[in-house]
Amino acid sequence: MEIERKFTVKKMPAGLESFPFHIIQQAYLNTDPVVRIRREDETYYLTYKGRGLMAREEYNLPLNRPSYEHLLAKADGQIISKKRYLIPFGAYTIELDVFEAPFAPLIIAEVEFPSLEEADAFLPPDWFDADVTQDPAYHNSNLSRRV
Repeated sequence: MEIERKFTVKKMPAGLESFPFHIIQQAYLNTDPVVRIRREDETYYLTYKGRGLMAREEYNLPLNRPSYEHLLAKADGQIISKKRYLIPFGAYTIELDVFEAPFAPLIIAEVEFPSLEEADAFLPPDWFDADVTQDPAYHNSNLSRRV
């Protein structure tokens, strides 16, 4: 089960370049249900995501590079490329996604939680802006079909 909240960002956090990051490319084979392929640095996988906004089923299966490239050619919509910074924040890690064209200048912060209670009680840092958790337009699967 994936439990996460998503936020827009009003300003970038100080010292951003000092945090570890991943280079991510992902594409969607289907959006209902969500079936996604992702390259994260040099790791490849296929993901199934169930329905839901803050909480939903999520299953990841490993892929190799040739399988990823084969499936990438079959993807619908735009391929999403982004740099994901991993920023510690108390007991959590903020995943700050800085999107590349054609989605730039979009920046989204995600925080995953072990329980719905923790997600509901989360107090975001002051550099976060709007909570877009309940807005399906900010799901990457929907973004991929917008441009």
